[in-house]
Amino acid sequence: MKRILVTGGAGFVGSHLCERLLNEGNEVICLDNYFTGEKRNIAHLLNNPYFELVRHDVTMPYFAEVDEIYNLACPASPIHYQFNAIKTIKTSVMGAINMLGLAKRTKAKILQASTSEVYGDPKVHPQKEDYWGHVNPIGIRSCYDEGKRCAETLFNDYHRQNGVDIKIIRIFNTYGPRMHPNDGRVVSNFIIQALNGEDITVYGDGSQTRSFQYVDDLVEAMVRMMATENFTGPVNTGNPNEFTILELAQKVIKLTGSSSKIIYKPLPSDDPTQRQPDISLAKEKLGGWEPKIQLEEGLTKTIEYFKNLK
Repeated sequence: MKRILVTGGAGFVGSHLCERLLNEGNEVICLDNYFTGEKRNIAHLLNNPYFELVRHDVTMPYFAEVDEIYNLACPASPIHYQFNAIKTIKTSVMGAINMLGLAKRTKAKILQASTSEVYGDPKVHPQKEDYWGHVNPIGIRSCYDEGKRCAETLFNDYHRQNGVDIKIIRIFNTYGPRMHPNDGRVVSNFIIQALNGEDITVYGDGSQTRSFQYVDDLVEAMVRMMATENFTGPVNTGNPNEFTILELAQKVIKLTGSSSKIIYKPLPSDDPTQRQPDISLAKEKLGGWEPKIQLEEGLTKTIEYFKNLK
């Protein structure tokens, strides 16, 4: 049994990770300040004697004896991370410093949940880990993009300077049950609009592309990445099957049986036009990992969750 700390553990991805780690027989400390995380995401875990829930903000130091740390704490959708941009970048940077300090003291392995946003609006397609990105450092998205880039810098410097055992994954668009219903992400937006019979809002002409990864596939990649030896990453985790936003809207309408119409609005500032991971490194380093759940199956499960959400 390992003692594992998950920051942002009451969030969408964090709650699925906590569940997986408990099911594998570990002791889990879930840290969350509930800015975007919700207690209902982990309510079913509270009776497990090996699960500990702590209300805490990672911008403040936290002390515990742990074997592994998964650092997921940070709002990840534009609506939430732009709501308080300074808080977002503090969470990425100071949160990384505090968790790396804890890892250094306890000699714990630590995994950073980075993001495909470090590539910005990419000029290389698909994106490989050796691409440095095309990011606007002063735009409305830069609090998140640059915060995550700085966190990667900190992780590598703690590794080089202090020998901390680090792991960095770059997460591409991920969806599934327990997504925040008001987070402004395209999958949850479309599903809720379709279930309510509202117009589905597509920004731009809908030709911009995304690659959608189901949350269970991401959790599998995270656990495999933590188990690697002599590999720090970064490594892309995402589904390389690429869809236009318009195709996604049409799939959601079909799967919900909705009468919603598609309407078009101007594209937001700095919104990437293409996003697709090259996952050849993940396949090589993570024991042949690749996404198992494709878009239609994953959307069906996610739609069912939102139908039952009270």
